[in-house]
Amino acid sequence: MARRVTTTRASRASSAGAALIAAALAALAPAGAQTPPAAPVSKTCETGATATAETTPLPNVAAALAQRKALRILAMGAAPGRVSARAGGYTALIESMLASTLKGIDVTIINRGVSGELAANAATRMKNEVALEEPNLVLWQVGTNDALAYVSAAEFAATIKDQIDWLKAHKVDVVLVGLQFASEMLRDAHYVKIRETLRAVAAKEGVIVIRFYEAMQILNQTAASGNEPVEVGLERDEAGYNCLAQYVARAITLGVFAKTMPQRPTQQPPRP
Repeated sequence: MARRVTTTRASRASSAGAALIAAALAALAPAGAQTPPAAPVSKTCETGATATAETTPLPNVAAALAQRKALRILAMGAAPGRVSARAGGYTALIESMLASTLKGIDVTIINRGVSGELAANAATRMKNEVALEEPNLVLWQVGTNDALAYVSAAEFAATIKDQIDWLKAHKVDVVLVGLQFASEMLRDAHYVKIRETLRAVAAKEGVIVIRFYEAMQILNQTAASGNEPVEVGLERDEAGYNCLAQYVARAITLGVFAKTMPQRPTQQPPRP
């Protein structure tokens, strides 16, 4: 009998906590808004955003915003590209966009990206960085280096899954950023396999994955059809990372309010 009472009390406490978080998050939305705030996407990057449309809850981020009015993000994986000489790195743009969208929230991004790093090495470092920096969210750009190094899909999947499970156990949300786009990789079977593996693991684990490759593929197709050209490749050009920053910021803000935001259809790029 005591066990039943304890369970009921715990359930009530959990429900009450969830209600308090929901109320605090609602307060972040502008007065009179019909939907919670979401970071905007520029016209140039809008077409590619259809490949990054899935919305997945970020419960630990939501709790941090509601309870502490602060958000700490740890950026890991491949070293990010530069948006522009004036704006600096893409993580700086993400930080700026989140601070602008999530009014009254202190947003901090700690960039620990390492160029050329494989997923297994990043996962090892990540445990130490999480302990030191205590983030609410890890932004992990992963897959490109593993694909180019011909790490097996099974080994790659195990690394990603184990690290996601570790982050969940430590109450840290994760947003994955997928492989970079290059036209010469359209028919590279292993590159395609790693892309598909990352998507499959993310779907099974219920975490957000920004499909960078697919988004840039759509933008390049749009450019080829006669609109404003966007050149994106493994050289990590400024235009591509500008769009990526917008996709990440939007995914995070939508993830915070995932339960109240309507789902949007996802445009699938043609399979190679």
